[in-house]
Parts: sequence; C-alpha cells; structure tokens
Amino acid sequence: MIDMTTKTLAFIGLGIMGSLMAKNIQKAGYTLTVHNRTKEKAKALIADGAQWAATPKEAVAHADIVFTMLANPTVVEAIAYDKNGILPNMKKGALWVDMSTVNPSFSKKMADAARNHQLRYLDAPVSGSKVPAEKGELIFLVGGTQEDCAEAQPYFDIMGKATHFMGENGQGSAMKILINLMLAQSMAVFSETVHLGEAMGLGKENVVELLLNHPVAAPILQGKKNNILNETFEPEFPLAHMQKDLHLVAQTAFEHHYAMPLANAAKELYAQAKQHGLGNQDMSAIFQWLK
Repeated sequence: MIDMTTKTLAFIGLGIMGSLMAKNIQKAGYTLTVHNRTKEKAKALIADGAQWAATPKEAVAHADIVFTMLANPTVVEAIAYDKNGILPNMKKGALWVDMSTVNPSFSKKMADAARNHQLRYLDAPVSGSKVPAEKGELIFLVGGTQEDCAEAQPYFDIMGKATHFMGENGQGSAMKILINLMLAQSMAVFSETVHLGEAMGLGKENVVELLLNHPVAAPILQGKKNNILNETFEPEFPLAHMQKDLHLVAQTAFEHHYAMPLANAAKELYAQAKQHGLGNQDMSAIFQWLK
C-alpha cells in the first residue's frame, strides 16, 4: 500500500483542465505546490492552501511527484529543459507525470530525458473535458512502467473514474490522439449533416434529436447537443486545442509512413475555423464555421 500522506506534490499548468484537476487533489486533503505562467489562475488554489512557486524550479525542487497539464509539446519541452525548469531541478528518483496531450514520439523523448536525469516518467493524458475534470471523472491513458503507474494511481483515482495502463512510454499518448481524432471527425461530420438537414427544410431540433438517438451518432455528441441547438460554444475543450491534436495525429502518421487523408482534411477544417477567430470557443464551434 502506497502511503500518500508522505508524498510531496507539485502541479504545473492551471488552465481549464489543470486548475480543476489540481482542485480535486486539494479537496482530497493534499497540499500542492503550484505553478502557472500567470499567477492569476492559481489564486483560488492558493486561497485554499496551495503553495505558490514563482518558477517551475521552485515547484519541483522538493516534490516526490510532479504533475504537468500543459498546452502542447513546445510548452512542455520549454519547461522541461529550462535551467529553471523540471528536468534539472527535480529530486533524483522522483516521478514526473505528464498529463498533457502530446504526440507519442515526444513522450518517448521526454521519458529518455527523464531517465538521463535519474527521474521516472509517465505519459498520462486524459480523456474528458471541463465537466468530467470538475467532477473527477476523467479517464487516464498511461504509458510507462506498471510500478510507476501504481504509485500515481491514488491521484488518478482522485482526478478520474478509470485508468487504462497502455504499456511502455508513448502508448498513453498514442491512445489519446486516436480518441481525439475520432472526436474531431465525429463532431465535424455531425455538424455537416445537421446543416444539410436544415438546407433540405428539416427543422434543426428534429434533425439533432433524431440523429443523437440513432445508433449512427457517437455517444459523446450528446454532450454537445445544447451547444448546437443554442449555437453557444463556451469552451470546455477549446477548438484550438483540437486543431493542435489533429496536427499531432498528422505528425505521428508521417513518422509511421501512414497516409491519413480524412484526418488531414479535418485538421485543415479546424485550422480554418481557428484562423477565423473560433479558436478560443469550444471545439463544437466547428458547427458554426461549417454554417
């Protein structure tokens, strides 16, 4: 049995998802040292007892486990290698759990870098958006060793409802980009289908209701129903992040010499929506762009 009370924890990256995940760890009774590029996003956690670190170096210096939830590989890499960053300043033997959505080859690179610094590393991206993060119902997809996964498991249980150990480093990230690829394409196809229904004179509400209650619709789309009907797209999973994830899919396909014509078409569709100002809205705002 792992004694969680003896673990010193750090959490870096307090965006839409990270702030809620950190809050759930805190609510479970654990003290966190937190860092974010802007301190403003840490204020609620600090008010509830979190220790603020002005730099990643300060955050990780005494931590047994460091959780990161960052926007993209570029940000992760910058924080990892910087002289005031993660890798040069973590305690030897400590565990870095990167929950960011990155490409599998990048996770393998970070795992190698961690080993070179006598550290342990898990890629542990999550499936789920704002509401599951708030409720502690995320799904963790983990790559690394089973021993390291077991050490992080009590915290995964606080932040999520299920953990899937996928295998060696990179395999958690691999599964995550597959899930987001399906989500992105499902959302785009559904949006295009609803618009065609409207063009043929069918009421939007009837089309949406019937499609969502038919086996052809992905269950995840139920969660976007009100977005589509009301055409309001408050970000739970920002469209810009989905476009980034599709870029990671394309990059990974290139590395594996595999053609992805549909994925690349979806990537450019989301890129167009981002280019025209929809990047900070929910990914379901692809409905608005296709309109």
